[in-house]
Amino acid sequence: MFRKYFLLTILLFGSIVSFSQSAFAQNEGKLDRQIRKEILTLPYYNVFDAIGYERSGDTVTINGYVTRPTTKKDAEESIADIDGVRRVVNNIVVLPLSPSDDRLRRRILQTLTGRGGSLYRYFMGTNPSIRIIVNRGRVSLEGYVTNRGDYNLANVLTKGVSGSFAVTNNLKIDNDER
Repeated sequence: MFRKYFLLTILLFGSIVSFSQSAFAQNEGKLDRQIRKEILTLPYYNVFDAIGYERSGDTVTINGYVTRPTTKKDAEESIADIDGVRRVVNNIVVLPLSPSDDRLRRRILQTLTGRGGSLYRYFMGTNPSIRIIVNRGRVSLEGYVTNRGDYNLANVLTKGVSGSFAVTNNLKIDNDER
């Protein structure tokens, strides 16, 4: 009889632990979704900004590049307001004001979305898959593309735009089978 109760207690305890771990994992996923949503819905977050984050417990570290100081501040404030986030470390870099960088950004966007190519689809909607970062004439492509051909095309077209000192292609390929 004692053995039955002992086994039942162990079974119930294991179920409770398993349930609490499952609930914890769901809350973790919900927190990540909320953080992503807050970043993507920032008022002036656009194709020329790239913000990422890392989470360690209840501390969120945000990093990346933005063209406006208000976007940096808004990102920190909106993430700090999320339940479950106690501390936000803001490592976002505000890109310097530069008319030549602005012209280069526009030329690259025009090149990638035009010319009858297939890359325009990555810039549709409110959350473009490709982000164009220009910092003092140095260009970085951030984000995701669906295949190696689009990765190479974005790289070649961006390098063909005059006015940049260097181009770094940090695009990731979805479902890359390397």
